[in-house]
Amino acid sequence: MADFVGAVDQGTTSTRFMIFDHGGNEVARHQLEHEQILPQAGWVEHNPAEIWERTVTVVRTAMQKANLGAKDLAALGITNQRETAVVWDRRSGRPYYNAIVWQDTRTDRIASALDRDGRGDVIRRKAGLPPATYFSGGKIQWILENVDGVREAAERGDAIFGNTDSWVLWNMTGGVDGGNHLTDVTNASRTMLMNLETLDWDDELLGFFNIPRQMLPEIRPSSDPNTYGVARWPGTLGGEVPLTGDLGDQQAATVGQVCFAPGEAKNTYGTGNFMLLNTGTELVRSENGLLTTVCYKFGDAAPIYALEGSIAVTGSAVQWLRDQLHIINDASESERLASEVPDSGGVYFVPAFSGLFAPYWRSDARGAIVGLSRFNTSAHIARATLESICYQSRDVVDAMAQDSGVTLDVLKVDGGITANNLAMQIQADVLGVPVSQPVVAETTALGAAYAAGLAVGFWKNTDELRENWNEAKRWQPQWSEEQRSLGYAKWKKAVERTLNWVDVD
Repeated sequence: MADFVGAVDQGTTSTRFMIFDHGGNEVARHQLEHEQILPQAGWVEHNPAEIWERTVTVVRTAMQKANLGAKDLAALGITNQRETAVVWDRRSGRPYYNAIVWQDTRTDRIASALDRDGRGDVIRRKAGLPPATYFSGGKIQWILENVDGVREAAERGDAIFGNTDSWVLWNMTGGVDGGNHLTDVTNASRTMLMNLETLDWDDELLGFFNIPRQMLPEIRPSSDPNTYGVARWPGTLGGEVPLTGDLGDQQAATVGQVCFAPGEAKNTYGTGNFMLLNTGTELVRSENGLLTTVCYKFGDAAPIYALEGSIAVTGSAVQWLRDQLHIINDASESERLASEVPDSGGVYFVPAFSGLFAPYWRSDARGAIVGLSRFNTSAHIARATLESICYQSRDVVDAMAQDSGVTLDVLKVDGGITANNLAMQIQADVLGVPVSQPVVAETTALGAAYAAGLAVGFWKNTDELRENWNEAKRWQPQWSEEQRSLGYAKWKKAVERTLNWVDVD
């Protein structure tokens, strides 16, 4: 058997390709950013053609770096930014419109209307999700209603939809020349269109959004021995490699963190923060603002479910300091600047740029910096930004404890912000539990590789994957309980100041 497994990680700000060996160690990678298109306030788009071009380039470059060919890869996996919706023409391969990104808020009226007339309760029961701008269903409806010719093309069967996993997979398996229109259960569970119990598209939910069923991809297991097809674009791999894994990015990170037992949780720090708690085969309905979602499904085994706390703005708040406020030149400088002061000086920053996600689900909220005085400096704002990431995670941890009865002993973390030692120390202080980082921090790509490799026997079982996990660093809480309680109480006051800012019909 070949010695390696590859994974495409199509994220919100960039696309990367990573290659792993049997020990779960990184062999090679290449990564490229793509443009963030912001046509107006609250709108966030990507160019799907650019994403595909970046995918081809990163795969080719990483393979060349490692001096590998198709024969060296046992399988390929895909992981992706979830909820970001692409609608394209299956005959020409051209998108009808830019990809509408998960952060986009243009569908707030669609979401609000669903909640006003009771359809929102049906969506919560069947899909495990609240009506929100976050998810794909409203984005598809918006494209059908606002882009000329798409409704008619959808009725003909020419206009098809997918999250970015489906877009990459369709192109990778041939595109207009027989590309496979598929997705997995984790991505499908982020649309407001899939029934969590049947793991199939639900006609009642489709009717709420007036979406023709023929637009939607076939739903498959996250790890599929029957394959999603073969990667066969000319010259890139020098042959064909089976595509056997597909997971939304946060579910992939959960697999990469080997959270296979009920009660195990991870938190990924990226553009936003995403905490998942494995609930096993039990479908736990949240009473505290969390999402019920599919964690993964391996082959014919029963699906594993999770509770998820999704936070819209964390790493992108640091980018805001760099790109809009210009108080840092690089994201890594946030730690140095924030370290110039011992605390935030009474400043709290709630980065509700896209409203508030879990556990509040308030599309009427907008960002606010409160507690400012003449004493405060850019260093206090930088530190308040790092604290906002950690306090938002505390909101989710508390909601998970209320829903599941599980109290965390340790929080496994991954993603870019885990390189920020100060941020991770604050996270341990805010939560009052140790924070643990694995040796392989890029767990999203690793999880996709694991799913693909399990399908072809590259790894025998999840026990073998557990043996690959090793801790790189641990942060212990240092705050007193009084500090923790006082800080969190003021955070909750700051959150209240962001609410009811935007009028939502």
